[in-house]
Amino acid sequence: MSKELIRLRNCSMAFDDEIVLNDINLYFNDQEFLTLLGPSGCGKTTTLRIIGGFLSPTSGDVIFDGVRINHIPPHKRKVNTIFQKYALFPHLNVYDNIAFGLRLAKTEIKDTNGRIRKAGLSKKEIDSRVMEMLEVVSLRGFENRSVTALSGGQQQRVAIARALVNRPKVLLLDEPLGALDMRLRKDMQNELKRIQQAMGITFIYVTHDQEEALAMSDTVVVMNEGRIQQIGTPEDIYNEPKNAFVADFIGESNIVDGIMHEDGIVEIFGRKFKCLDSGFAPMEPVDVVIRPEDVDIVSIKEGMLAGTVTNITFKGVHYDIIIDFKGFKWLIQTTDFCPVGSVIGIKIDPDGFHVMKKSQYSGMYGDYSSYSAEYDEIGDAEFDPESENAATEVDGYEN
Repeated sequence: MSKELIRLRNCSMAFDDEIVLNDINLYFNDQEFLTLLGPSGCGKTTTLRIIGGFLSPTSGDVIFDGVRINHIPPHKRKVNTIFQKYALFPHLNVYDNIAFGLRLAKTEIKDTNGRIRKAGLSKKEIDSRVMEMLEVVSLRGFENRSVTALSGGQQQRVAIARALVNRPKVLLLDEPLGALDMRLRKDMQNELKRIQQAMGITFIYVTHDQEEALAMSDTVVVMNEGRIQQIGTPEDIYNEPKNAFVADFIGESNIVDGIMHEDGIVEIFGRKFKCLDSGFAPMEPVDVVIRPEDVDIVSIKEGMLAGTVTNITFKGVHYDIIIDFKGFKWLIQTTDFCPVGSVIGIKIDPDGFHVMKKSQYSGMYGDYSSYSAEYDEIGDAEFDPESENAATEVDGYEN
């Protein structure tokens, strides 16, 4: 079982009268890759800065390895931070950028009289640790290269090596891949996970990109409006969202109003369906999440429901199809082509329904009317956004 390394206990943060963090309780385990995920302004970067010592919480405690560290400055914490802008020194080569912190570091040694004094690291020790880091980040042979001659991904690795060479217990990463193109971001996601496992230290990663969070993390913390919405593994967060916000933010979701008749029976669109959920009160109003990939297209006769295709977009591996069910627009992801205007049936297996308690986010997400309208605008040269009839509803069907 992993050892707890950091705990935020009842942490709140306010700037003037604006509450940015609202009574956060969260812990981080040693050697864990944990991601703080959420939209801009949700409090994730503030949380990171509190851990790093750049901010002191308005209230609450920051506990590091059992010790309260609220007033310990950043340079005295066993924590290093990598920001989106790498802040490399352009006048220094790769080796000297990585070695910079080591040359400032002091270590305690005993002199011949047994007295303890502080001294800088030896040239041999610095060289050994820099070369070790170059190996870890796969830049061996680049030590004499100017950092200005490196690609974005290589500069990222230099920044990581510089942060890790001082051997922190925790590395904080604040959207460090934001400046990279999509292909390089995917490569660096794999690289960051490899480095974290090789070094055996805790990574705390901040991003608004749910794909990054799912791909790299051991644990994902979903945040919104200064509060934690859900904590879990990537699989738990995706397959078992706690509320409509999490379901919508993590992947695509169709979220409809439902009624839980009894364990294993949920009603949507006036019809009952088998599901795997339980623990709700009889006839309790609920939110029902159906992921686009869990919907099968079948004939109208075989379908549980039937609707009209209002839009189709080719995405390479699959099609994104918007279907209208009595005015509610669903997104379905399928390899089957269905032309606009066609009426199709859909089938959902019991494990394709996920039933959630009603929350403050109920009714705010899950209808793809705006999604469909956006596609229509892109493809229609005559579209007038000022027109009162810019969006047209298509009647749905029910089998």
